[in-house]
Order: sequence, then C-alpha cells, then structure tokens
Amino acid sequence: MNKTNNIGIFDSGVGGLSIWKELHQLMPFENTLYLADSLNAPYGNKSVDEILSLSIKNTETLIKMGSKIIVVACNTATTNAISTLRNTYDVPIIGIEPAIKPAALNTLSKNIGILATRGTLNSSLFVSTSNEFTNSITLHEVIGEGLVTLIENGKLHSPEIDLLLKKYTDDLIKKEIDYLVLGCTHYPFLIPQLKKLIPSTIQIIDSGEAVARQTQAVLEMNNLLNISNTKPELQFYNNKHIETMIQLLDSYKNDVLINTLSF
Repeated sequence: MNKTNNIGIFDSGVGGLSIWKELHQLMPFENTLYLADSLNAPYGNKSVDEILSLSIKNTETLIKMGSKIIVVACNTATTNAISTLRNTYDVPIIGIEPAIKPAALNTLSKNIGILATRGTLNSSLFVSTSNEFTNSITLHEVIGEGLVTLIENGKLHSPEIDLLLKKYTDDLIKKEIDYLVLGCTHYPFLIPQLKKLIPSTIQIIDSGEAVARQTQAVLEMNNLLNISNTKPELQFYNNKHIETMIQLLDSYKNDVLINTLSF
C-alpha cells in the first residue's frame, strides 16, 4: 500500500464530515476520500442486517478507490458492523463509538446524558461499552429521532430542528446531567444550538478528536503516514445530492472536490 493513498471515510450521509474535519486538521497533507450514503440515511432506524450490508458496500467501494485505511464515521455502522468489517478486510479499519468513557471518568453528578440514534443505543457493542464504564453512574439515553433527516435535508438551522432539540434537552436537563455525549456524527453540527439550550455547567463531548488521533496512530504503526507536504486531494462523493455537503464544507470550498457518485 502506498503512503500517498487516501484515507477513506464513510457515513450514512454528511454527519461524518465532523470526523473528516478533525482528521484534516490533525493530518493536513493526507489525501482523503469521503463517501456520503445519503440515499440510505438514516442508518439508525434500519435492521442490523441492513446496516451490515450497507457498511460492506461502502467499505468495498473505498477499497476499490484505493483507500489505505478506512474510517467508519458513523456510530450506528460502527456499533453494528465493525467486527465483521475487521474480520473480512485486510485494510485497517477505524470505528467510532460515543465518548462514554471520558464522560464517565469526569462526571461529578454521576448523571450522564447521551443523544444518539436508535441503532446505536440498541447495539450490543454500545451496551457492553456502557456497562464497562458506568458501574456507579446513571446513563440517561435520548433517541434523537428526526435530527439526522433534517440535517441531511439542509435544515440545520430551522424551527423544526430547534423544537426537537428543546424537547430532547429539556428531558436531559431535568436529570441533572453534567455531561452530554453526542452519539451520532451528525450531531456535532448542532453544538451551537445545543449550547443555547443547556446550562453552561453541562459539557458537550463527542468522539471526533479521539478518532483522528487513533487514525494517525494506526497509520504510523502500519508505516502508512503520508510524509509529503504537497497539497492533498480532498474528494467528497454523495449518492443522492450534494447541496448540504457543499453548505457544510463552505469554508473549504477552494480546496475540495464535491460530486455525486452512484455506489
């Protein structure tokens, strides 16, 4: 595998762009290739078999497009498919899980909130991880029903999304949480709105930075880190529409290539 091959990233849509931004910030010279499976979003309401099938399709597409490592930038896909992917393909595969551990280690109120999809919260991997770190802590789970679809449809700043966020955060604030874990890669785009709705005593935490560090570490371990300092190729593909992707990548518009692609 060539060091200049791309870092492949996939998600059920545009949510994983929050992970891509962390990867690019940490490793600015790495070539990246991002697949947004918006045609099948959201993954959170699908069966385990459906999630597995879509994850395999996305992984094989990235391998064919020359990815040297694959980041599953989707909590639902990670928690339901990561073991099968790692057992099936030789390429290193990085998953993403809700950041329960750091929240559990730092909470003072012993009450942690998690906003995630149904598919993530119901997965066996999430349940086992939660049980490992929350022995003396209460985890308050809220399914963010409708949020992914609104973000995918370009309604990140809309009355509909504000109403849903108020409903979900009101429930969690009553539980006296001091950490809010975001368990879906779409949700970091909602942090500005969330900060207006919750007390400043509640810290919001997501997995993006940790995933970027882990990806870098695995690349170094496999001698795959790109050591050149040439301008990278930053490619983004969506199998439905690219309008929302263009909106979310606006600050990078002079450096990225965004196209539709059937996969």
